[in-house]
Amino acid sequence: MIEAIYQKVAERDKHEPEFLQAVREVFDSLKVVVEKRPIYLKHKILERISEPERVILFRVPWVDDNGEIHVNRGFRIEMNSAIGPYKGGLRFHPSVNLGILKFLAFEQVFKNSLTTLPMGGGKGGSDFDPKGKSDNEVMRFCQSFMMELFRHIGPNTDVPAGDIGVGGREIGYLYGMYKKLRNEFTGVLTGKGLNWGGSFIRPEATGYGQVYFAAEMLKTRGKSFNGLTCLVSGSGNVAQFCTEKVIQLGGKVVTLSDSNGFIYDEEGITKEKLAFVMELKNIRRGRIKEYAEKFSSAVYKPIDPGLGYNPLWDIKADVALPSATQNEINGKDAQNLINNGVFCVSEGANMPTMPEGVDLFLDAKILYGPGKAANAGGVATSGLEMSQNSLRYNWSREEVDKKLHQIMINIHKSCIDAANAFGLQGNYVAGANIAGFLKVADSMIDQGVV
Repeated sequence: MIEAIYQKVAERDKHEPEFLQAVREVFDSLKVVVEKRPIYLKHKILERISEPERVILFRVPWVDDNGEIHVNRGFRIEMNSAIGPYKGGLRFHPSVNLGILKFLAFEQVFKNSLTTLPMGGGKGGSDFDPKGKSDNEVMRFCQSFMMELFRHIGPNTDVPAGDIGVGGREIGYLYGMYKKLRNEFTGVLTGKGLNWGGSFIRPEATGYGQVYFAAEMLKTRGKSFNGLTCLVSGSGNVAQFCTEKVIQLGGKVVTLSDSNGFIYDEEGITKEKLAFVMELKNIRRGRIKEYAEKFSSAVYKPIDPGLGYNPLWDIKADVALPSATQNEINGKDAQNLINNGVFCVSEGANMPTMPEGVDLFLDAKILYGPGKAANAGGVATSGLEMSQNSLRYNWSREEVDKKLHQIMINIHKSCIDAANAFGLQGNYVAGANIAGFLKVADSMIDQGVV
């Protein structure tokens, strides 16, 4: 029955491979659920949960510093609001299209459910590329983008956040225009500056949460990060704070990457070296190859698209922490990780492992934390920011970090419990999908056919 439902989705959305990949993974996990609880089939929950409640597509015209007019596409996918207002990031990147955003919004539904906070799932963004643009150009684009988006969002309707290409600078410009257009100061965006409604730990949250989740997985085998060698991909927000937390817990990170290549530092990335990366990426917006020029202990390897695998994942290590983007680990990469001794993978990016890689990880019985569970710390802390905005109050850095840590512990337990309840012990993929699904599905049944 589930296969027939999937085939209908596949026929309808055949030009959206990332979305279909995400749906396939979730549906495969739910086979055991609908066998035991056919009520979900009766209420057509699978058909309804895989169709967005609303898709918003609009043009975004803007003017560059030379007076030339450009036109980009803007999107917002409001996927599911059964348990709360739509919640999910905005991504500004040339690769953005409808299928990628639907995949991200679909994943977001289950991720947000896992946090236990009252948040539905959504995602949005644009094919605009902020790289190489001046602050004024980014500001003009963000203002134009918000001039359309503002009519579709609100603190009790849809609360966007940042994602790839949307950091503190972009959130500031977006919020400023929203405030001007609506003439109100509300918690409609998360990832705001600390001076105007933001939360401590929000920039760190996804990377910290990714490591907290991995630490819980390691505990099940009597291990900790202390003394372990870790591979991290990416060099943006998630990768930076993932690396910071691993260092704090006594582990050693030896790689970072960007779209041009990766660095391998056998001695390990220290706090001082990480500070250089943060300045390089967040302020100078340079390329990761400069790390190898700065530190003689590191070597830089450019990307070779014809290779068929990523050499970053072919380095001897204990833990892999993919923190760049979707589908960055293929089957060959996954096998290389296993062959090189990696026994724990915790995903900071959204769906970074391709299906054949996931199958290899599960067959090898390694600790594998899928993104919808392992990287839920970002949206969890966004939820905490929403709570603080509602209270007109700010928790301390220590309080937010403690709450984030506990949420990740709870997510880990939910995955374990759900997998055990359906005879899938140790399968975090199934556990995350089932635990996230049940809360949303039961809420949809309660609320009728809407």
